[in-house]
Formats: sequence, C-alpha cells, structure tokens
Amino acid sequence: MTTKVLEKKFVVPFILITTLFALWGFANDITNPMVAVFQTVMEIPASEAALVQFAFYGGYGTMAIPAALFASRYSYKAGVLLGLALYAVGAFLFYPAALYEEFNYFLLSLYILTFGLAFLETTANPYILSMGDPATATRRLNFAQSFNPLGSITGMFIASQLVLTNLDSEKRDAAGNVIFHTLSAAEKAVVKTHDLAIIRNPYLAIGCVVLVIFLIIALYKMPTTKVCENGSISFKTSFNRLISNAKYREGVIAQVFYVGVQIMCWTFIIQYAERLGFSKAEGQNFNIIAMAIFICSRFISTSLMKYLKAELMLFTFAIGGFCSILGVMFIDGVLGLYCLILTSGFMSLMFPTIYGIALDGQREESALGAAGLVMAIVGGALMPPLQGMIIDLGTVANMPAVNFSFILPLICFVVIAVYGFRCWKVLR
Repeated sequence: MTTKVLEKKFVVPFILITTLFALWGFANDITNPMVAVFQTVMEIPASEAALVQFAFYGGYGTMAIPAALFASRYSYKAGVLLGLALYAVGAFLFYPAALYEEFNYFLLSLYILTFGLAFLETTANPYILSMGDPATATRRLNFAQSFNPLGSITGMFIASQLVLTNLDSEKRDAAGNVIFHTLSAAEKAVVKTHDLAIIRNPYLAIGCVVLVIFLIIALYKMPTTKVCENGSISFKTSFNRLISNAKYREGVIAQVFYVGVQIMCWTFIIQYAERLGFSKAEGQNFNIIAMAIFICSRFISTSLMKYLKAELMLFTFAIGGFCSILGVMFIDGVLGLYCLILTSGFMSLMFPTIYGIALDGQREESALGAAGLVMAIVGGALMPPLQGMIIDLGTVANMPAVNFSFILPLICFVVIAVYGFRCWKVLR
C-alpha cells in the first residue's frame, strides 16, 4: 500500500502552516532589492548597503536556538504565534525608521522582523515533517516549501512595480543617466524622504496581513505534536548526539553555503543587470523570471523525488549550478545574465532537501536540529557583504568586479555538491 504524503486529518493545519512559508518568502524577496535601493538613496557603498542582508539573516543566527528551546517547552503552535508577533513588530518599526530617515533604524527593524522569521522556520519546518509518515517527510516538506517561492515572487513583484518604479532617485535624463547624484543637497533630501516612504509602505501592509494570520492560527485547534518525549530539550545531550551525526553536521555546513549562494544570486542580479545598462526595476524583473523558474523547478524536482534519491538529485543540481555560475563569470553580456537567471532552477530543491536529509532519523533532537539548520541561514548574512566588497573594487583580474564576485557562489555550489555526493555514496 502506498504511503500518503498527507493524511486527510492534517490538511487544514498543513495549509495554515504552509502559508507561513509564503510569508517569510515575501519578506526575503522584497528585502533583497533594497540593498541596491539603499545604496543609491543613502549614498553608501555596496558593502555597506549589504548590511541589509547582514541584519536580515543575522536575526536567524541570533534567535534560532531560543526558538527551539521555546517550542520544546511549550509547543510548535506557541512558537509559530510568537514568530508571527515578532514579524509584525519588525514590519511596523519601518514607520519610525522612515520618519527619522536613519539607515541603522531600518537595519534594527529588519533584525527584529527576522527574530520572528527564525521562530517561524524553526517551528514550521519540523511541524510539517511531523504531519504524517516519516517515510514521506522529505517529500511533504518539499511540497510545503514549494509555496515559499509564491510568497517570494509576490515580494519581488511588489518591489518591482510598487517600489522600484516609483523611486524618485531612479529618475533618468534624456540620455538614460540617473540624475539623483547631480541634485543639490536640498533636492536630495526631498527625494530621500519620498523614497524611504515608498520603501516603508509594503512592510506596513505585510505587518497587517501577519496579524490576520496570527488570529486565524490562534483560534484554530492545531494538532498537538510533541516536540520531544520529555517535554523539553536536554541541550547538552541533544547537541552531542547531533554533532556526532556526520549527515547532520555536514548538512548544517551545506545549508550555510546554500543560503549564501541563494541570497547572493538574488541580491546582486540587479547590480549585474545595471552594469549591462538596465535599470533597477528592469533588473528586478529579471529576478522575477528567475523566481518563476525556481518555482517550476521546485514542483518538478519534488515530483521526481518519487523516483530518484534526494541525495542524488542534490548532487546533480549542485553540479548544474556550478556550471551556470561559470557562465555568469566568464560570459560577458546578456548571455551571462541569462546564466544567472538559470541558476535559480538549480537552487530550487536545495534548502528543503538538505533540511530533510540532515534531520532524517532524528526524533528528540529534531527541534534543536531544526534550530541548527535555521541558524545556518546566517550564511545569507555573512556572504553578501563579502560579495559587495568585491563589487566595490570595480575591476578584478581584468574582469568586471560584479562578474568576478560570483566566485563566491561558485565555491558554495562545490560545497553543496560534495555534501550531496557524500550522502548519496558515503553516508548512506
């Protein structure tokens, strides 16, 4: 008898928790283009503007383990509700940040917002894994994660159509040159006030949506899945068990590099496109195309997992990503940009697949194990500033610095490929 991926009794809870995947996808991908926006509006270098990602993904590293401990003491549902509350608070803090026009206030708002996302990811991922037979857990998580890009593409669309196209700092003269840098200090101040308000508004709107989801989940009777048998995590015991498990230990490392490559590719596609003469809004449209490819590839790869080992697919897709990034670096012009767009198709299955492989067989350690994998999202905080520093150089090794900077994603795909191969052939 074929094991069901999702039993009927879990359908409504599954749908409610799956909406959370879209919510953090929205936050991720409306924030990515803000690096380029703040770079212009605040007149700061790419490396400093990339602190947006440092603040955003740094929140995961700070709060993942506290989230796991909280969920183990109370419940997955309590962790989800606290995560939604923190998400809303961080979003609403964009109002005073825009009012005072301080870059550091925006960073603080994003940092608090991702406290909430850390709670959501630490609890939602293992919650989905627990909703049915362990044999179908990775497929179930891949299916739930397939809705994450729907939130991402919504965030990208709003960033492109409601933010980037309405920025006064992006206005150009008849020759196509941005005029912001030629304005007087007083004129720049007016533009800055206008543009920061444009940035603020989507975050206020999503804060309201998050509050509605909070109320629905608070009022609905969710399944009471035990986080661990003893009702709380023995941190030392669980940590020792996890760290001695090579598949988990190496999975956390692979996840650090995966999140790093994802955020670098989706953040700096705008700078790559700008070097070719495209505007920020046009660059973001290329990001939307990349996300559409990501979504299609996620659903296709999830279906293929019924026939192919997840470990083999992870290895194969990592090799594909490595080859496409070579094109990004060494093929100058629009064709290189197309290679960067194609890379999203190879990234599509990686996060949930690494997650599922690393947590396979974990029981009482699953909550703390999930926290470790969510902490790995800190890769998105560390790597974009490094790439920004390379971009600021202008030219490296007789190559445009934007192109050369993708050596970091290239290295990331090597690490992921090694993990996929080891899980497929060595760590079975």
